[in-house]
Amino acid sequence: MDKVINKIALKELLYKTADDLLILGHRNSEWTGIGPLLEEDIAFSSMAQDKIGQSLAIYELLHDLGEADPDTVAFMRNAEQFHNCKFVELPIGEYEFSLVRHFLYDHSILLRFQQLSTSSCQPLAQIARKLVGELRYHIMHADLFIKKLGTGTDESISRLQTTLEQAIPFALGVFERSPQESDLISDLIFTGEDDLYTRWCHEITKVIESTALVLPQHNLSEAKTGGRIGQHTPHLQPLLDEMAEVLRLDPSTDW
Repeated sequence: MDKVINKIALKELLYKTADDLLILGHRNSEWTGIGPLLEEDIAFSSMAQDKIGQSLAIYELLHDLGEADPDTVAFMRNAEQFHNCKFVELPIGEYEFSLVRHFLYDHSILLRFQQLSTSSCQPLAQIARKLVGELRYHIMHADLFIKKLGTGTDESISRLQTTLEQAIPFALGVFERSPQESDLISDLIFTGEDDLYTRWCHEITKVIESTALVLPQHNLSEAKTGGRIGQHTPHLQPLLDEMAEVLRLDPSTDW
C-alpha cells in the first residue's frame, strides 16, 4: 500500500466483507447435527468453519490497519457496530432457505474475492487469491444442489421457487454501496458494487436457467439495505450474544 488511499473506505470494505463471512459462518454452523442428510450436515459445518477462518484473515488485516484485535472486533461489538448485510443474519429456517442463501451469497463472495485478487491493496489481494480456491468448492456444492432440487420433484421445485422469491430482496442488500466507494474504484482497490452485481446476475442466471426454476425479476431499488450502516434485523443481536458468551466467560479463549 505505497500510494495514499482512503483508509476509511478501505476499512469499510474490509469490515463488511469480514462481518458477512463471520455471521453467515455462525448461521451455517447451526446445521451441525441437524442437517437433512449426513452429507449436508457435514458440508454446512465445513463451509461454516471455512467462512469463520476467512473472516479472521480479514480481521487480521484490519488489525494491521490500526483496528482492534480480531477477537475484540468479532465478538465484542454490538449489532449497530456490524457492517454485514441483513441477508446473512436471518435465521437458518428450513433447509431450502439455507441452500438458496448459500447459493446466492456464495456466488457474490467468490466474485468479490476474484475482483479483490487484483486489488492495488497488495495485502488484500494476497488474501483474496488464497481464499478464491476455497470458495470455488462452496460454489460447486451450492450449484450442485440447486440443480438437483431445481430439477427434482414438484415439491422441491416449488419450495425452491418460493424461497428464491423471498430471498432475492435480501440478497440484493449484499450490493449496498459505500459512501466512499468512488475512492475505492479510483484507487483500484475494488471495482464497485454495481460491477459486482452485474457479474453476479450473470452467474446465478446461468445456473437457474439449467433448472425448472425462474429467477424473479429484480433490481437494486428493491434491496433490503441498511445492514452496511448498522441497521439490522432483530435477529442479529441475539446471535452476537450467543457468539460472545464463551469469550465473555473466559477472555483467554482463542479462535
